[in-house]
Amino acid sequence: MKFGIVGLVAIVGGYFLGIDPRLIMGLLGGGGAPTTEEPVESGTPTDESGAFVAHVLGDTEDTWTAIFAEHGDQYPAPHVAVFENAINTGCGSATSAAGPFYCPVDHRVYIDLAFFRQLETEFAAQGDFAKAYVIAHEVGHHVQTITGISDKVRAAQQQSSEADANALQVKMELQADCYAGVWAFHTDNERQIVESGDINDALTAASAVGDDTIQKRVQGHVNQESFTHGSGAQRQEWFRRGLKAGRVQDCNTFQ
Repeated sequence: MKFGIVGLVAIVGGYFLGIDPRLIMGLLGGGGAPTTEEPVESGTPTDESGAFVAHVLGDTEDTWTAIFAEHGDQYPAPHVAVFENAINTGCGSATSAAGPFYCPVDHRVYIDLAFFRQLETEFAAQGDFAKAYVIAHEVGHHVQTITGISDKVRAAQQQSSEADANALQVKMELQADCYAGVWAFHTDNERQIVESGDINDALTAASAVGDDTIQKRVQGHVNQESFTHGSGAQRQEWFRRGLKAGRVQDCNTFQ
């Protein structure tokens, strides 16, 4: 494996913001306290991969701008940084082992292109739509942040046992999966971009990064109490819920 067991464990925690990225990046990048400095995109790719990320982010902005406008609100779109190897962020320093993540401090989505290659080669999640699902999920965390959901969950976690805090984190992750489905519904409804097999690509990616799938791969067995993202089946289910009608109200995983 590219990152070995330590790297994959980091992905279990860091991929899709399973735990606070400030902790993950401090461990992986050797950083100390979080910084609020502007991220430095050293060698930011401007090739086809970078253009793809920018294109998907643009699609998510169109979708969420329209949804917020329906309620008389403005959607403050997240920033994006595409990187390989390492980068400084508002949450601290990150290496490629962290995978894609969202930093709530600087409202920025960080996309590690090396992980996209690993997604295809090691997790068997092929196709551009699998990558788009990853990006849309991270944007879902941005939506949770700007609507105050993240703050409420973090506050509740501070008052909870470890098991209950993990359960709340699972609900956060599944809601972000559902929000990714909402995006897929609207962008296809507007521009008919979803081709045959695209949804299966996204569902394969969702299953591949389920807690049960990764735990089996890392430790050979599943410990449901330590889940922070949900099982592969749960992640697929909530993506489908958002995709079915594109309604944000269908994504209330906390009920």
